[in-house]
Amino acid sequence: MGQVVSQLELLSRRGDWKRTGKRVVCAYGAFDLLHPGHIRLLEETRDFGDLLVVAVQSDAMVRATAAAPRNSVDPATNGGIEKPITPAAERAEILAALRAVDFAVVTDDPLAEFLRKLQPDTFVCGDEPVGRPTSAARDGLARSLAAIGCKLVRLPIEPGCSTSLLIERITGRRA
Repeated sequence: MGQVVSQLELLSRRGDWKRTGKRVVCAYGAFDLLHPGHIRLLEETRDFGDLLVVAVQSDAMVRATAAAPRNSVDPATNGGIEKPITPAAERAEILAALRAVDFAVVTDDPLAEFLRKLQPDTFVCGDEPVGRPTSAARDGLARSLAAIGCKLVRLPIEPGCSTSLLIERITGRRA
């Protein structure tokens, strides 16, 4: 079972891991309403390093992301459901309980800033649908990772698994 740690503690431990040659792999996201797609992504991610760190976006970060124009129905609330549904501390605790996860940390930092601080050996993310994020954002992420010597791995998204689909199912908007 993994641990929930503060960002300060995580960064402190990172130095020890570098000295002992442990390869750190990182995933980053909201992880609101954990579903099989999240579980499968994290299990696959674990295979890319010795330690898996999952950075959980803070509630404020999730709200800011939910307000972005890419959401249809109501940009601020995902069709009337305010995000996050599960508070960040609980999301981190749930993730840390997964066998694949070594450390979970709640962060207010945008992705590139968090990765710059942690300097993982590998960053794994789901290969988002077309247009999310833009190719310019993908290129920017690739450049940021290259600058810190971090490898980028994109894994296919699990078809039919998403927090938005789960919300639709719960609220009866879709069968």
